[in-house]
Formats: sequence, structure tokens, C-alpha cells
Amino acid sequence: MKNASIVGAEAAGSPDGKKFAAGGRQVALVFQGGGALGAYQAGVYQALHEAGVEPDWIIGTSIGAINAALIAGNKPQNRLPRLEEFWRLVSRKSFAGLTAGWPQLTRPMAYVNTLFQGIPNFFEPNPFAFMGQHVPLNPDRAGYYSTRPLEETLLDLVDFKLINRNKPRLTVGAAHVRSSRMRYFDSRDMEIDVKHILASGALPPAFPAVRVEGELYWDGGILSNTPSEVIFDDNPRRNSLIFAVHLWNPEGSEPGTIWEVLHRHKDVQYSSRVANHIARQQTAHHLRHIIKRLASYVPEAERIQDEVRELESWGCQTQMHVVRLLAPSLAYDDHTKDVDFSLEGIRGRWQAGLEDTRKSIEAEPWSGEFDPLEGVFLHQAPWPGAVVAEHADLTELTRMGEPHSSVAV
Repeated sequence: MKNASIVGAEAAGSPDGKKFAAGGRQVALVFQGGGALGAYQAGVYQALHEAGVEPDWIIGTSIGAINAALIAGNKPQNRLPRLEEFWRLVSRKSFAGLTAGWPQLTRPMAYVNTLFQGIPNFFEPNPFAFMGQHVPLNPDRAGYYSTRPLEETLLDLVDFKLINRNKPRLTVGAAHVRSSRMRYFDSRDMEIDVKHILASGALPPAFPAVRVEGELYWDGGILSNTPSEVIFDDNPRRNSLIFAVHLWNPEGSEPGTIWEVLHRHKDVQYSSRVANHIARQQTAHHLRHIIKRLASYVPEAERIQDEVRELESWGCQTQMHVVRLLAPSLAYDDHTKDVDFSLEGIRGRWQAGLEDTRKSIEAEPWSGEFDPLEGVFLHQAPWPGAVVAEHADLTELTRMGEPHSSVAV
């Protein structure tokens, strides 16, 4: 690349020479939406790439869908360069030089600049939308910004023919505008093109809905910003090692100012009730394992009956290991952090994803013996990861590990 590296994406091979061991499970990545916070996901992928493993399946919404497409739409040797190229293209110069002595002003100035000018190679203002909230706009253009630049960027960096070979499998989520229903576009079942990726990231009212197969879709994060349910509900299910990459912190302090309220509100809104979701999946998979175990006690003469086979089909023996990676807070983070496309911010988040994932690979919390009656195991920092087993109450599930150290910007 002509420009300076984001964080040294040229690295190859595991830093400590340790071989990655998935234990025969499919490796899946689940990427949340979160705008500029998505640089953390690129760091997660880099750590896996260094360890010599490529994902079998990538599921994403919004910026997560974009990162997923950049990975799935390139050959393994080109994936890191393409990720780095994308994040370099959408980065912008920091205002730190203009706010020397008042670093707390850097982010607000960048935010205002983004409101008026957009982000290069990503989105640009739609002047007609700023003429008034009741000005008639085409449904395909009803947004404050146009994502035409992003479409051109993706067409340049992503090979959709590779995506449609389904290796790795790519799934992106979008919200159907008319019915409020979540839809997952899956390369296993259909051909994916740039419109599916744009639809997954069409967050209103900033971006207009995107038309796919004659219907309009908005950002999938509106309905499910952590789309891991597609793995748990897949048919047929497979033993899986899932790296669930979370960009929004479900825990935080009580806000004391309107500025802090805006920040905390975004974290609560987009963290997507992770604890409740995992708890439900643990219960469902526990019951599936019980059904399978009970079926083994049924005499063979009874098990061959169609009715019994139908009942037994509700059971399974698959085990899902969820490695939860939580993006840290950077200095002076606030409710504008998802539009912090400064090079410093991108570098800080990318590096944090790289380091956190390296630690998880080193710890291998998914290795060892586990209760065969349990189907979903949650591993989270600090490593070695503690397993949330059986049916822990929600107070236990919401203990999302020790907070990460802040990354200096």
C-alpha cells in the first residue's frame, strides 16, 4: 500500500508459534453494527489470520456486514490488505492539532465536520433531505446522506463472485421496512451482491433504505445488532466455535449529564440484550440435549416409529462455544464514538481487537471437557475464560468480565 499501515496488517503467523485448535468445530465470526467501532473487528480477524485460521462462516450487520464482505469477498492472502485499504479510505485527519490543550474538543469538532461533510468513500450529504423534514423524497433516497460512495468502495474492494462460492459462508441481516421483520441474506441460499451489504447498513434516518428484490430494507441492527441466533437455529446445526465481537458495552455508570445520557443510551440500545439472548439459547440447547439423551432410553422397536423419530428430531448433541470479545473504550469516548473515523481512533480500536483476540487464542477457554448435557458455553475476559454453564440467573450472565484497559489514542 502507498500509505502508512493502519496497525501493521502485514503480520503473518501466530506471534508465539502456537497452533490454533478449534477442536473440529466450525469457526464463526459474529460482527455487530457500530460504525467506526468496527475497526475492532478488523483486529479480531487479523489475530485469527495470524494464528492460521480462516472463518467458515461470518455473520454481520451494518459495519459488521461490510467487514464480513471484505473478508468473504477476497482470497485469504488478500483479506487483511483489503480490510486495511477500506479503513484507510474511510479514515480522516484528526482535529487534535487544532485542539491542542483541549483534547475533549477533538471529538465534537470531528462530529460536526462529519455532519456537514460526511465520510470520504463512505457517505455524503443528501442536500434535499436538509431542506425540511416534510420535503417529498423518493423512498430510495429518504435519508440525510447518500451511501453511493460506499457502494463504489465495496465494488472496488469486494469480489462478489468469491462470496457466492460460499467459502466462507456469509450471512448479513437487514430489517424489512414494511413488516418490521428481520431477514438474513445468506450466501448458502442465494446470490449476494452489493445491495445486500448496503441494506444491512442502511441506518435511518442517516441512510436511505435499500431496495432488494423489490422491497426496502433498513439496517439489521434496528432489530438484532448481535445476529448470533442464525448459528444457534441453523439447520442442520454444527458444533461451533463462535467469536462474538461486541462493539457496545452493556454495562456502564449512571449518567449525570445530558451528554453522558446520550452516550449511555447508545450503548444500551445497541448492545442488544446479549445476556438475555445467551440465557435463552443455553436453556433451549440444554433441552435439546435432554431430548437426545431421553431418546436413547427408548427401545429400538419404538424409536423406528415415525412419531418417535419426529419427537427425537427436536433434540441434538451439538455444542456451541461463544467467545465474547468486547471493544474497549478509548479516551474521551462519548455518543459520537461510532462516527470517530479519525486515524487515531481506527488504529486504537484495531489494535485492541488484535490484542484481545490474541489473548483468547492463547487461553483457549473452549478446550477441555464440558458437561455433555449443556449445549452453549460462554467464555469471556479475563482469561482463562470462565464458563457460564447450566442455567445461571441473569445477574451472573450480565457480569461481562473485567473492563479492558483504555487504549491510548
